[in-house]
Amino acid sequence: MINPIAVQLGPFAIRWYAICIVSGLILAVYLAMKEAPRKKIDPDSVIDFILIAFPLAIIGARAYYVAFEWSYYAKHLDEIIAIWNGGIAIYGGLITGAIVLLVFSYNHLIKPLDFLDIAAPGVIIAQAMGRWGNFINQEAYGKAVKSLNYLPDFIRKQMYIDGAYRVPTFLYESSWNLLGFILIMSLRHRKNFLKQGEVIFFYLIWYGCGRFVIEDMRTDSLYFMGLRVSQWVSVVLVIVGLVMTIYRRRQKEIPYY
Repeated sequence: MINPIAVQLGPFAIRWYAICIVSGLILAVYLAMKEAPRKKIDPDSVIDFILIAFPLAIIGARAYYVAFEWSYYAKHLDEIIAIWNGGIAIYGGLITGAIVLLVFSYNHLIKPLDFLDIAAPGVIIAQAMGRWGNFINQEAYGKAVKSLNYLPDFIRKQMYIDGAYRVPTFLYESSWNLLGFILIMSLRHRKNFLKQGEVIFFYLIWYGCGRFVIEDMRTDSLYFMGLRVSQWVSVVLVIVGLVMTIYRRRQKEIPYY
């Protein structure tokens, strides 16, 4: 089993979970800053945005998780802020980040779709990296299976939880996101191929489809009225992405990416 603590400095511990999240964030910011000039956005605006959005997104992701697990946290109030033990919901972070982005774009006279287009590739690769934090924390996994012989030894050992091997749903989602990142990066600069906004719409469709399927394999899903919350949100994302893509494709005045 991999120790979830990467570095211990006296009373302070640096966890692999945090390293995965922060590494993904740094890469996402770098990619957005590199792409910003193409959309006539000042790269410094990306830094200004992330300094506001990241802490709020973490709070939003945790609040989302706690809200749907309130029956537990109502009895363990002291654990509400213990995000170092895991327990943040990516959809809560994405929703919070999107709201902050809309407000930030309005205040800085930036077209929201342009900002979202440059941010989407970084977001999906950051998600791919962040899932490895779940792996080390031994969370976000599926049902028990007899063996995982198709996987490297270090993954098999870490996926041996509560006396059984578990379906590595973290790996499925990470791989799906990585493939989506490769596709976005391959397609977005093809001349007259994608229109403004279609990078973020691709992200919504791609991530939504993958998350819907993978969520059904997990054993730690958040539920609302007996249904998996993330699957409902995934359906909404896919519908929004498809509808907006079809609508904007019919508008001749919409510029290409």
